Amino acid sequence: MIEFDDRYGIKFNILNLEEIKNDLSDKNIELIFTNSSDIQEINKNFRAIDKPTDVLSFPLDFMPGVPLGSVVINIDFAKSIAEKLGHSLDEEITLLFIHGLLHLLGYDHEEDEGQMRKKEEELIKKYDLPKSLIVRNENDS
Repeated sequence: MIEFDDRYGIKFNILNLEEIKNDLSDKNIELIFTNSSDIQEINKNFRAIDKPTDVLSFPLDFMPGVPLGSVVINIDFAKSIAEKLGHSLDEEITLLFIHGLLHLLGYDHEEDEGQMRKKEEELIKKYDLPKSLIVRNENDS
């Protein structure tokens, strides 16, 4: 189950995200939608990085009955990127959710040898989504 906390106030049907979550894990997760200002504060407090970002993940220690963790999505960022790249806000939110969920599951594109990118690409193909965050970031470099 996804425990959904919409601090942004958009209408969003999380059923597709539930399907993706259930495809990858049977553990509950928390999903938070917020804005650039709030995610900057979260990023500053928990990662000592004083700037907004697109998505943050906070895994919890593995214990029976404990949720997998939290995914925080910056809807301001999602709207901007969806418009810039010409796809829907729902698709961008789904991409950010997949990225955050994979981090909760232990993937780390900054440390691994392409495993997270490969898994993202599998999910993007399966759910017919646009390019992944990792691929977009590599192309921007």
